[in-house]
Amino acid sequence: MPHTVEWKLRLYLFEDEDETSARVVLNTGSTELTGHGAAHRNPEDTAVPEIGDELAAGRALRDLGRQLVEVAGRDIEAVNPPADARSAGPRTGWPMPEQPQQA
Repeated sequence: MPHTVEWKLRLYLFEDEDETSARVVLNTGSTELTGHGAAHRNPEDTAVPEIGDELAAGRALRDLGRQLVEVAGRDIEAVNPPADARSAGPRTGWPMPEQPQQA
C-alpha cells in the first residue's frame, strides 16, 4: 500500500560575531524534534557567513538525524520486543547501527 506523508522542517540560523548557531525543528504531525548545531570562526580566518551557516546547519541536521534513528529504534523495539532479555538486536528487517559501549 502506498504511503505518502509531508513533514515540516524549519531551520533557524543565528549569527553573532565569530559564531553561528542553528536550530532545526522537524514536525511530523505527531512528533516534534529539535536539532542543534554551531560553528565557530577563527578570528584570523576571512569572514564568510555562508560557511558558518553551512557548518551550523549541517551539524543541526546531523543531530536531528541521530534523534530520528534513536526514535526509530525505540519504535522498532516497541512493535517487536525481544523474546527474552538475552536477545540481541531487533528481530525485524530494519537493521539498526550498533551503539557505542559506555564504560
